[in-house]
Amino acid sequence: MAMEDEDVNAAVVATNNTQTGASKKGGDVGGTGACIDRQPDKGVHPAGLHQTAGRGSRSGPGAATGIRVLKRNMKRNGSRGCVTRKTRFGSRERDWLKGDTQRGCVCLYGATVDPQPPASGPQASSTPQTDLQLVLCSTSTTVEELCAQRDGKGLYVQLHGDLVRRLDPSERPLQILYDYLASMGYADPVRVQQEAANSDLSCLIRFYSERGLSGDQQERTLLKGVFSVRKGKTQLHKWAERKVILCGTCLIVASVKDSLTGKLHILPLVGGKVEEVKRRLHCLMFSSAGSQAQTYFVNFDTLADYQRWHRQASKVVSQTVSMVDLSCYSLEAVPEYLFYSQDITHLNLRHNFMSLQGPGGLLNLPRFSQLKSLNLSHNRLGVFPECVCEILTLTELNLSCNNLHVVPVQIGNLQSLQTLSLDGNHLSSLPEELGGLSQLNSLGLSFNNFSHIPAVLERLSAVDKLAMAGNRVETLELCTLAIMSHLKNIDLRLNGLRWVKSESPDAVSQVTQLDLRDNCLATLDLSSICNLETLHCQRNQLVTLTLSGFTLRMLHASSNRLTTVNIYPVPNQLTHMELSQNLLEYLPDWVCDCRKIEMLDITHNLLSELPSRLLNSLSLRKLLAGNNRLQRVPDLLDHVPLEALDLQHNRLAELPESLFYKALNLKFLNASANALESIPPSSQSEESLSTLQELYLTGNNLNENCGALLVGHQNLRVLHIAYNQMLSFPASKLSKLELLEELDLSGNKLKTIPSTVSSCKRLHTLIAHSNHITVFPEILNLPEIKLVDLSCNELTEIQLPDSLPATLQDLDLTGNNSLMLEHKTLNLFSHITTLKLDQKSTTTAGDSLSASTPWNHGYSEMSGQRNKLCVSVLTVDRFGDGVEACYGIFDGDRNEEVPRLLQCTMGDVLCEELQHSSIDNVYMCNTFLTSHRKLGMAGQKLGASALLCYIHHKPSDPGGYLSLTVANVGTCQAVLCRDGRPVPLSKVYSLENCTEEMERVKLSKAIITEDNKVSGVTCCSRLLGCSYLSPWVLPKPWVHTEPLCSQDEFLILGNRALFEWVSYQEAVCTVQAVRDPRAAAKKLCSLAQSYGCKDNIGAVVVSLHIGVDSCTCEPPVSTTEPRGAPPAPAPVTVTPGPSEPATLSSSSGIVSEFSSETSASEVGSEAGSTASDEHQSSGPAPRPERRCSLHPATTLCGIMVPGSGGSGTHPGLFQRQPSCATFSSNQSDNGLDSDDEAPLEGVISNGSKLEVEVDIHCCAFQLRSGSTESAQDFDLEKRNSDYPNGKMRRQNSVVVSATNGCLLAVCGREIADLKKSPSTCSLFGKKLSNGSVVAPEDSHNLIEVALEAPKKKSGYFNAPAQQDPEDQLIVPPSLEQEVREQLRGQSPLVSGSSITPSFKEPVWDHPHPPAFPSNMVPGPGPAPFLQQEVYDTAL
Repeated sequence: MAMEDEDVNAAVVATNNTQTGASKKGGDVGGTGACIDRQPDKGVHPAGLHQTAGRGSRSGPGAATGIRVLKRNMKRNGSRGCVTRKTRFGSRERDWLKGDTQRGCVCLYGATVDPQPPASGPQASSTPQTDLQLVLCSTSTTVEELCAQRDGKGLYVQLHGDLVRRLDPSERPLQILYDYLASMGYADPVRVQQEAANSDLSCLIRFYSERGLSGDQQERTLLKGVFSVRKGKTQLHKWAERKVILCGTCLIVASVKDSLTGKLHILPLVGGKVEEVKRRLHCLMFSSAGSQAQTYFVNFDTLADYQRWHRQASKVVSQTVSMVDLSCYSLEAVPEYLFYSQDITHLNLRHNFMSLQGPGGLLNLPRFSQLKSLNLSHNRLGVFPECVCEILTLTELNLSCNNLHVVPVQIGNLQSLQTLSLDGNHLSSLPEELGGLSQLNSLGLSFNNFSHIPAVLERLSAVDKLAMAGNRVETLELCTLAIMSHLKNIDLRLNGLRWVKSESPDAVSQVTQLDLRDNCLATLDLSSICNLETLHCQRNQLVTLTLSGFTLRMLHASSNRLTTVNIYPVPNQLTHMELSQNLLEYLPDWVCDCRKIEMLDITHNLLSELPSRLLNSLSLRKLLAGNNRLQRVPDLLDHVPLEALDLQHNRLAELPESLFYKALNLKFLNASANALESIPPSSQSEESLSTLQELYLTGNNLNENCGALLVGHQNLRVLHIAYNQMLSFPASKLSKLELLEELDLSGNKLKTIPSTVSSCKRLHTLIAHSNHITVFPEILNLPEIKLVDLSCNELTEIQLPDSLPATLQDLDLTGNNSLMLEHKTLNLFSHITTLKLDQKSTTTAGDSLSASTPWNHGYSEMSGQRNKLCVSVLTVDRFGDGVEACYGIFDGDRNEEVPRLLQCTMGDVLCEELQHSSIDNVYMCNTFLTSHRKLGMAGQKLGASALLCYIHHKPSDPGGYLSLTVANVGTCQAVLCRDGRPVPLSKVYSLENCTEEMERVKLSKAIITEDNKVSGVTCCSRLLGCSYLSPWVLPKPWVHTEPLCSQDEFLILGNRALFEWVSYQEAVCTVQAVRDPRAAAKKLCSLAQSYGCKDNIGAVVVSLHIGVDSCTCEPPVSTTEPRGAPPAPAPVTVTPGPSEPATLSSSSGIVSEFSSETSASEVGSEAGSTASDEHQSSGPAPRPERRCSLHPATTLCGIMVPGSGGSGTHPGLFQRQPSCATFSSNQSDNGLDSDDEAPLEGVISNGSKLEVEVDIHCCAFQLRSGSTESAQDFDLEKRNSDYPNGKMRRQNSVVVSATNGCLLAVCGREIADLKKSPSTCSLFGKKLSNGSVVAPEDSHNLIEVALEAPKKKSGYFNAPAQQDPEDQLIVPPSLEQEVREQLRGQSPLVSGSSITPSFKEPVWDHPHPPAFPSNMVPGPGPAPFLQQEVYDTAL
């Protein structure tokens, strides 16, 4: 419901604005003002002004002091129903807001109402509409003042679409709104004011003038009505109209109609029956339980009433206890009828806003005479409700998270109390009367403010667990625990504990479990706790640890600084021990003497050897010894029960010879990242008893001989043998692995996959990227095949069966530069969920600028063992003005929608924020906060980690050094390789890794579970979209800017799963060894999977080629790999030599033969790399000269000069690194009508109209204006001119977009429109089924573009793949100078266009000069020759 500007400006601002004499904070809005009613069909009606004696009158927007209400009735439909910022206020309102940042607008929503028809005129629509009022006020305006202005009864606030709370009369709505925005991360007061006035913010915080009540809430709390009722099963009683109520656990029937006066009949339903009466329509029979059961028949009027009552009554009768659950319904009081249910024993009022007063307030809860359990957690009580101490029957009381500071002495009245939960409050002491509760056995005091263990616990002899996690206990006196002899389980996590003192020689004999995780302990001596069974002390700073081993069963001491662990006597009961991520150089001797140890984790230490007795233990079943310095593993002397062995990341050259036939129970072995040259045999004889199921040997020196040794493992299900030295895999050996399900052969030197792979009938995953494979393996006949990755190979063709298996979901063929796909093949691929292809296209004029990009990238996304891909990446090599780029990665953990939304929006949001600020911390922070709001608008509440990298020049020095600005929330990380060393650029926002964030979350009284998750949901303290956990989880990012230099080689972006398994240094070394960004990203993900990662993995590798002075003219270092990497890009001109016809597409006819039937398939590239999108030419060609924005390459636009042999280059030619498909522009509709030359408004391409309902956000490109160049630019361009006469050439902006294969020249206003719509640059709306939306320049690719096209029998589908030679202007080298001189005197058109632009004294109506089609040559004039600048965009 949009309002016109003139309607707003015509609104009358109140002339009697008043001002109170009293001084008020934050502004001069103290009196009442005018209520301006603005509706489409009504005029402006100033509300009556309440004049007050002693108040003056002012006029004018600057001196306005009244509260202004702009009322609109509108139907909200997402963001389109919101009033735009321009039409929201009139000029006076806008001026008034600009006068003070403490002023602002509150969007006040009413209940859903039916509009009343006007007095005259047509009847209004009966569609319910939302009443929205825009209230102008200041931060000092209270609820009481707003209600007096509106004659309202109260205001309500709702956060994140959740509970609705009534505001106190003294609360200030605008201040609440400003505080909320400030807590999110907004710092600029002006921006806060603007965001507060944005009605889209209502998805996060919304104010109501009335409380709404949903149907579901009414059904759960109360059902009532007047129905026909009959008592008893006999016919003695007659049917009568009576008022019937179903509330709580009882059915209430009045004795008179329409009234509850007189006698009420109460029918308890718990344990009773509710049955359908078939003899009467819509009739139910309600019966109570017991021998003296009563029965009532109720006949309902409608089927809806019948179903509603039947559903609710069925829940009540099915209960075994009399429990009423009224949680999460914004209740201020319980329904008064609930007190008739005197049998209620359990009442749940969690997550409400219960008040003390009122008929249904807390003061009346003692009326429940049988109440045993009461849950009042999360009610914002502020004070302990003493009235609950009068409910003497209570056995369980939960008052967690209520901002309580004191527990009253009346708590001693609850002698029957057994469980008391006081977690998440502000308590620092407990009353002595609490010690009189002899039956209390559970007391929750976690996340309070206790600095010591309360002494009253000594008297609570029935309490066996001390739950005090998240307090402020810095010193633990063991003598205190000795006095409290009843405490067996001690939980002191997250206390900042520094010392554990044992001054008394007395033993602490009763404590069996002790949890000291996430504290600040340096030493820990618990030898006096003689009966300790379980100890958790992870994530401290322990150097020494001393324990008693009499009864010790489990020890968890990872992530410390331990060099040794002292346990005496030998812990013969020890079964589980974790000592990972410490500084152990050797294992203590007592470890080998443990008789019952089953699991030992010693990963990430400094161990150089393993004791022989340990490996030959008769109890050890799982040994994790990876990431150490082991050089050998001792031999096995006898049969051992070992089931899992992890030896990855060591220095092993061989494994024990007897490993497989001595450890017959071994099912899991990971020996990746070692120096193995062979593997031990599976048995000593031909018959093998091996039970091995998972074998990981990635990153060794194994050759093809190891294939014969794998035959004995016939139970093998998972085999990872990637990145070794295998030239082949024995065909006869592979056929014997019949149970194989997952095979990874990536990164070897294989030329083929044996045809015997078809014998592996259970195979569902084949990963063999980065090899030399030329023939597609025979795997498409396998019945269970799901994923095939053959990227970065040398495939030339694919031989397919007549039909593909229905199970095939993911096929990756990217990086096969010689692969040609036929029409039939593409049809067969149409049903594949995720198809990833790289299709070549010949370089065109539109790609000359892409060759000057000083970086190129590759990326990879792998779902692992998860059913869906919840990781998405954003990659744009050309972003914004000049030489800029934008990269990002988004991890939704288990949510796939949020990463997709962020991928499609964040680039565009960044572009918009760059228009408002040039400060890196400001525009990056606002980008994240705006994206957070957009996720809320999309209805998303689940969060995602996000990382965004922006490469740019300083705004103050466009020609200066390049900088890299990184912003992130969550666990996505960025690492820069500088001089061969990793430089972390991001901050990991997880509770385990960030101490300050842990403290912030604790101060906000969040409940952190034992696995370090906020409310048990997420381990991250900052995420995008996780609005329902605010203020504990915030969207404000970490922002860091790093200047780039010539020593910077590449940038790595990865999600949590990647860097959890691959260290920074290993990631850097991996990319250095591979060099090609696409193959490097693939390798990173494959390594993480081989190391043990089961989750989604995402990696982006950006290769940087930065000159010494940040100039980008220098040619980049070769990024090709000796093995199977694509060749260097050969420059191909728009018009080839005379020996071959001109073409704008290298598809060799494939594109023109595309059938629109393939549009159902989702295709794209998983690891698209601009560097890998190169094409072989007929002969060797030099690398094109790289140019930057300061030193542009000089080109002769429209002149195609053939080189020798068709493969040479010319300095005056546009050149392109192929990135996406281009089609013949003279054969496509191009958005033009058949009789018109001008493009039709709204038509993007191929004649189809695109309607954008919401922002299709991607990454924006901006066109440089040739009309506003400084003198420095003139001199710079003149010095770098390649023309002999040294004339300065201005750059004119021309947008050439590969839109569904059509070259589209956009000029004039269209350029400005495209500039405003960054989505036209890269990620234009194509969403892959795996959750990825990637930039077309990443290899997306004529197949994806064609599949997006509509079904049509004409146009580019039937267009020839090559242009006619006469459509091009071919100039021999000998005539080039003459033609150039002639072009200066006239303006011919290369292809028949009737419009010749004039460049003499241009006058622009917008900041961008008009563009002309790429086949037009500028005309003459005194202005210097204009060089075209071609931007490649995929629409």
